[in-house]
Amino acid sequence: MQRSTALALVLSLTFGAASLPAHAAEDVGPTATKQVVQIQQIRNATAKIHYAGKTFLLDPFLAKKGKYPGFEGTFNSKLRNPLIELPMPANEVLKGVDAVIVSHTHLDHWDGGDHRLIPKAIPLFVQDETDAKLIRGQGYTNVQILDENTSFEGVQLSKTGGQHGTDEMYSNQPLAEALGKAMGIVFQAPGAKTIYFVGDTIWRSDVDQALAKFKPDVIVLNAGDARMVGYTGSIIMGKDDVLHAYQGVPNATIVATHMDAINHMTLTRKELKEHVKQHGIQDRVRIPEDGEVLKL
Repeated sequence: MQRSTALALVLSLTFGAASLPAHAAEDVGPTATKQVVQIQQIRNATAKIHYAGKTFLLDPFLAKKGKYPGFEGTFNSKLRNPLIELPMPANEVLKGVDAVIVSHTHLDHWDGGDHRLIPKAIPLFVQDETDAKLIRGQGYTNVQILDENTSFEGVQLSKTGGQHGTDEMYSNQPLAEALGKAMGIVFQAPGAKTIYFVGDTIWRSDVDQALAKFKPDVIVLNAGDARMVGYTGSIIMGKDDVLHAYQGVPNATIVATHMDAINHMTLTRKELKEHVKQHGIQDRVRIPEDGEVLKL
């Protein structure tokens, strides 16, 4: 990507726009008896999570197919987003949701300022005051900042770090501002499996630290290998990171998502399934279709 397009990316990407104490974490670690949790893949990074009696909606992007231009300065920017429709009506996606979590306010993770579908008073968790201010400005009245020790009705939510692109990308100030910050989220509750949604990040020490600290039973990777024009490397994870997670956390189930819905994704589900089969790791890697429910 020519550096002059970075500012345009700022506009397009932002258009829409707690950890337990050590002894407590051990109590809900991978050796404990676990209750079944449920993750429904909606589309892109949007997921509906039934966990410890509560239902969370992660990164709601509820637009109809083709509503927005492709992200300028990224691969296949001529394509309009989202590339596909939701697998169900948006009101069905929202049915029964107790709280919303927005990992960051890039348009493909949060378009709640563009419609009236999400209730304005619903509990809504964000990564920092910048995102909170933006979403409050869109009329939402119960916006809370998720930190390393956040609790919601018996569910422990812990913010984890990462970097939404390579060091080279972040050395360009306008592009760094466009890419911004994005968090991961760890879910914990007594008797429930620990789930780590890694978020929009490449694999960095932050991810290794989270894996070592929380020892998750389930790791959800945004694995679409999204690319910028003119830069090597990705702004999120890809197929090699799925293999890395499989090898690095031998007892965890790996769930790969964030594919086939946004213009700059370069890894498809079909290609990832072939990669998983080639490496013989089908036993622990799940690649859900849109609308599919995983019981874990």
